[in-house]
Amino acid sequence: MMRVLFDSLRGQLVLLIVLALVVAQAVSLWLFVDERSQAVRTALWFEVAGRAANVALLLEEAPEDLHSAILTAADSPLVRFALSETPVVAQDDRAVGGAVEARVRGLMGGIPGREVRVKLNVVDQSIPPPMAGAGPEMVQMHMAMMQGQLSAIEMQLAIALADGPWLNVVTRYERPPLQWPVASILSFVTTAAIILVTVCWFLLTRLTGPLLRVSRAAEKLGRGEDVSPLPAHGPAEVRDLTQTFNRMQDRLTRFVSDRTRLLAALGHDLRSPLTALRVRAEMVDEQETREALVSSIEEMREMVDATLAFARGVATSEPYEPVDLQQFLERLRTDMLDGFELVPSAPVQVRLRPQALRRALRNILDNAVRYGGGARVSYGQEDDHAVIRIRDEGPGIPEPELDQVFEPFFRLEKSRSRETGGSGLGLSIARTLLRAHGGDVRLSNHPEGGLLAEVTLPLHPRPQPNEGD
Repeated sequence: MMRVLFDSLRGQLVLLIVLALVVAQAVSLWLFVDERSQAVRTALWFEVAGRAANVALLLEEAPEDLHSAILTAADSPLVRFALSETPVVAQDDRAVGGAVEARVRGLMGGIPGREVRVKLNVVDQSIPPPMAGAGPEMVQMHMAMMQGQLSAIEMQLAIALADGPWLNVVTRYERPPLQWPVASILSFVTTAAIILVTVCWFLLTRLTGPLLRVSRAAEKLGRGEDVSPLPAHGPAEVRDLTQTFNRMQDRLTRFVSDRTRLLAALGHDLRSPLTALRVRAEMVDEQETREALVSSIEEMREMVDATLAFARGVATSEPYEPVDLQQFLERLRTDMLDGFELVPSAPVQVRLRPQALRRALRNILDNAVRYGGGARVSYGQEDDHAVIRIRDEGPGIPEPELDQVFEPFFRLEKSRSRETGGSGLGLSIARTLLRAHGGDVRLSNHPEGGLLAEVTLPLHPRPQPNEGD
């Protein structure tokens, strides 16, 4: 079911829109999370920079015996302060011109000569050292907030004091975990549902409904069924396609009708001069000449009759109807004087014009009986069509002529005798009628001998759901 759904234009467009919405929402959420993470980092950096600048100013103004008390009071589980003769950040490792350095300089009066060094490190460990001084409850709360993700970012800050030593500041904080806000997810689901239901489904129905009608009408037209002009609905491009199909159908119907009438009129008008020729031929005294003339005239008359029959078969307006193939073949075998062997199989439903198909199969079976000594017929279903196989026990047909035998008036028997060959229209009529059904016929030489004719026919289609405009 899913494969069929996404094989259609509607399913593919819906899938494409959903994927586009998912990608857009994912990018939006990722940007939001990154923005949140950046905001958290900036706030922590500026808070540490402010504390470090205030502690540095306080140390410079306080007596030396109070320095230890000031550092102890400034320490916290996440930020540690220490005085040292050497900076914690080497000159080569410092990050020059950062926002933290600028904030520290600004809070300390913006003295140009004061040296401030900043360095960022990524530390991967279970619990960062600054957390060691925190109580168990605080550590547990911190672990729950971080959702077990303890990949820490460490910032090292070194500030040169006026009296010579360095104030070294070390702080660590965990990366904020990815958080997918429930509101954003609900917003995405609501937006996708509104787009798919109120926009996509409605518009796609207006697009695919008329396209499906054109497709089914084209299939019916190809089988020779009468198709009423289609109403023009949907977008402008689809309406233009529908109108173009209606014009094409009108032209094809008019062309086939004109050609059929011309062919029928020509065959009918030829009968009168042929009758006159036959009367004159009977007046010839020399028997051999008379018999030759009569034979040629009879051959021409049979060709005219076959042409008229061909025209009537193509122009027929017989309606299509669902037929059980086994029952149809059994009735055909009963009606034929020279019957054929029918191999039973599973039921197969086809949609056809019974009289037209009967005539097409009779032409093929007559050839098999006449030239192959009998016929063996089997049938079945393959993929989306029915197959009828007619095999005889004759000598077969040379490979180059397997397709030529379907040309009008082509005969393998070159003598043109009415006793050994027909008019050469039988297989041509059969192929024309089968193709009008949406099927075809193909000949091949069977590996075990004889000729094999494979007739394909469309299955009886299942009812289709109504499509909206």
